[in-house]
Amino acid sequence: MTTQYVYRFGGGVSDGGKGDKNLLGGKGANLAEMASIGLPVPPGFTISTEMCARYYEEGESFPQSVRDEAANGIAHIEAITNKKFGDPADPLLVSVRSGARISMPGMMDTVLNLGLNDETVEGLAKTSGDARFAWDSYRRFIQMYSDVVLELDHGAFEEALEIAKEDKGYNLDTELTADDWQALVTQYKAIVVELWDGKPFPQDVHEQLWGAIGAVFGSWQCERAKVYRRLNDIPADWGTAVNVQAMVFGNMGDTSATGVAFTRDPSKGDNAYYGEFLINAQGEDVVAGIRTPQYLTKSAREAAGAKPASMEEALPTVYGELAKVFDLLETHYRDMQDIEFTVQQGKLWMLQTRSGKRTAKAALKIAVDMANEGLITQEEAVARVDPAALDQLLHPTLDPKAPRDVIAKGLPASPGAASGLVVFDADTAEKRAEMGDAVILVRTETSPEDIHGMHAAKGILTARGGMTSHAAVVARGMGRPCVSGVGSLAIDAKAKVFRVSGREVREGDIITIDGATGEVMIGAVPTVQPELAGDFGTLMGWADKVRRLKVRANAETPLDCKTARIFGAEGVGLCRTEHMFFDAARITAVRQMILAEDEKGRRVALDKLLPEQRADFTEIFEIMAGLPVTIRLLDPPLHEFLPHAEEDFAEVASATGIGVEALKRRAAELHEFNPMLGHRGCRLGVTYPEIYEMQARAIFEAACDVAAKSGKAPIPEVMVPLVATRRELELMKAVIDKAAKAVFAERGTTLEYLVGTMIELPRAALKAGEIAEVGEFFSFGTNDLTQTTLGVSRDDAGRFLTTYVDKGIYPKDPFVSLDVEGVGELIELAAERGRKTRSGIKLGICGEHGGDPASIAFCEKTGLDYVSASPYRVPIARLAAAQAALAAKK
Repeated sequence: MTTQYVYRFGGGVSDGGKGDKNLLGGKGANLAEMASIGLPVPPGFTISTEMCARYYEEGESFPQSVRDEAANGIAHIEAITNKKFGDPADPLLVSVRSGARISMPGMMDTVLNLGLNDETVEGLAKTSGDARFAWDSYRRFIQMYSDVVLELDHGAFEEALEIAKEDKGYNLDTELTADDWQALVTQYKAIVVELWDGKPFPQDVHEQLWGAIGAVFGSWQCERAKVYRRLNDIPADWGTAVNVQAMVFGNMGDTSATGVAFTRDPSKGDNAYYGEFLINAQGEDVVAGIRTPQYLTKSAREAAGAKPASMEEALPTVYGELAKVFDLLETHYRDMQDIEFTVQQGKLWMLQTRSGKRTAKAALKIAVDMANEGLITQEEAVARVDPAALDQLLHPTLDPKAPRDVIAKGLPASPGAASGLVVFDADTAEKRAEMGDAVILVRTETSPEDIHGMHAAKGILTARGGMTSHAAVVARGMGRPCVSGVGSLAIDAKAKVFRVSGREVREGDIITIDGATGEVMIGAVPTVQPELAGDFGTLMGWADKVRRLKVRANAETPLDCKTARIFGAEGVGLCRTEHMFFDAARITAVRQMILAEDEKGRRVALDKLLPEQRADFTEIFEIMAGLPVTIRLLDPPLHEFLPHAEEDFAEVASATGIGVEALKRRAAELHEFNPMLGHRGCRLGVTYPEIYEMQARAIFEAACDVAAKSGKAPIPEVMVPLVATRRELELMKAVIDKAAKAVFAERGTTLEYLVGTMIELPRAALKAGEIAEVGEFFSFGTNDLTQTTLGVSRDDAGRFLTTYVDKGIYPKDPFVSLDVEGVGELIELAAERGRKTRSGIKLGICGEHGGDPASIAFCEKTGLDYVSASPYRVPIARLAAAQAALAAKK
């Protein structure tokens, strides 16, 4: 059976029926569907997406069968328009446009007015009665075709046009006459000969057609399309369709027009028509800004204080027809539509409809309004809003109207925007912040020791590190904007200066960072604060009704916990205790503990830390009273807590009474070549069990205090990190249980608690059945599990992961969206084996993937109990969990 590649539409014909977007692309499917419901669509045909892959496989050639199908498509257009393609007397002109499954605005190529040549331009002039229109159309076609198909320098044609206007003393293109355009066409053809190796501009209309079809298919692989696909997670193998359609002209006098409209306001979401149009113009004039467009409605014109008549006033009859089409399309598609239309001498034509792009604020309002109007269900409203887009609502954003001087671009590691004074170390950040200054902490990379400065800063900028680097993870948890991995940044921390793009920025200079785009700017750019309006709460309530997965927060400060509760967190899924140890008031005691020669010395220091830890946990338990709180015992290697700079050694020596040389010797002993796989996690607890004993006692004392005070007992879940064997967890559980027993005996009470582990090593996943004999819960630490499974450092991977994604080695950055095939299989295996041993074992993830919608969908499919995300990503996780539950129903 022969494969069909060409599908006709218009004139009562719709080969594609209601339109399969996978086959016909978004544009082609919607054209077919509009034609099938009787809307005025210029006739045409679609060459399917299947031809896109074949086009490349067969060396950019089209089989005769496809050429024959396309010839039938041209005949279909000719029959309806009563014009002939290439006819010198009354020519049919067509447009050739792309159309992927998902809208990729401006990313691929288009050719308009195809079919014009030295003969047909004369016929067009006669039949239209407007020679100026005909020659203007011909010069537009030569310019566009030369750019898109022949790949000639677009600037050469623009320069010729500008010179022609200067010679005539014109300011606008609309001032050129028919003779002017005809003279320019002659110049354009000469430019083609000069730039195209002496070959003339193609006069054969069929050669023009296939050249354009090939170029539009080819634009699927252009660089901007590849980048757009990567940024929007669009698979490269989807391909684009090509749509060939009869031209209709909005530039045939004062009863003609062209425009773009939305059935609702895409910025605010208001239920009002929104759009622009131009009389006597083609669509590209609206887009190119050659002329200032006019408002669609009278009310919009009056609100803006504009004088030129709206379409409602200038073309009232056609506007009335258009308004009916708007209502029909929105009801038919049950979504806000983005529409392109043309009016040719009083006749309305629909060129395109698609679900309109919208801001997060508008998406929420439109979804909630449509559900309340009965156009869609509440569940459909929940499915309509992109969870990732909620970031726009939860963080300050830059004022879109404000000017900006961009000097560098890195990774958009944590959303939001901030301006402040540049500082190069955490201590200075804290001091300046205490003086009331807004600061941006600029570091080559951050470490846990920078935590106080990161907290004090309004934003964080690093030269190294990826989307899940320390800076990125901590910044997201704090709700601080962060731009990481700005490889072009040359930082000289000693001189307190950084250089980039030939610019020099010193400490105290003001910069702005945009964590949503990765841009770094000189000077202060005004920000707009988020507004969490009623629609947000309404949609979140609907989402919570349908989701199965619980959503917790990664939080270790009272502010984190309060923020998480505001955003709907149902507990804490990861409280990292190491950040508490870097507090200036207790770092000396921590260092004394590390530097102690024996257990006795360590216990003396740990006794000083106990009340501090208890106070930390008390604050968290008070905020999370009655909810589960997963606390990870000390995880990083001890050397991270020791000083590095010469002046720091002197300061510690003075505080501890230990000589500088002895300090340096101990630091050298603790130094590790590969600390990520070194003496950290439960290995610390096995070696120095008194550390975990102190932390466990602090947890249980705090829990008892809060239960007695509030009447609502928190549910501590004590998590042992980096377990690889059953025996490690068994030893640590004994330490924790012993501490619990002692505290409960002292307080005369008992509390519910769990002891479990973070699964972050492949061996732990494989031996989950044995580990579950001891562990009462598993929390998958997907950041480290990804590192240890792939053998890739997340802090260094930014140098090559983009290339890996571009080359299809990984579909997405595995530190941003879970590697389902590799890491995911280990999680599934661990979940299965853990449940087999302990049927009621609690399972969740607490890596950064807990806030990624695609990873959350995997967690739903795997049957995990909860996900844990940074506080500001909790709403994203709630909505994504609801959407995953709805998808699972289907």
